[in-house]
Amino acid sequence: MNAQSVQQLIEAGLPGARVRVQSDDNTHFAAVIVAPQFAGKRMIARHQLVYGTLGQLMGRDIHALSIQAQTPEEWQASQGT
Repeated sequence: MNAQSVQQLIEAGLPGARVRVQSDDNTHFAAVIVAPQFAGKRMIARHQLVYGTLGQLMGRDIHALSIQAQTPEEWQASQGT
């Protein structure tokens, strides 16, 4: 499993999402995900959506996943634009 594969899985599971995944060791990953599907959801529900795109890879091929999950509006506000 590598960062590009994780990114593709998340993108497939959250159509229209902008996703960036990084990893130094291909088992611990950090993802920034900007998706309209997060609107109106608390952080735990957003994380559950992301975990759902990865299925059983979580805890097996993916040992840890740091998630920054924002709506497009939240992302835009955080960028100061």
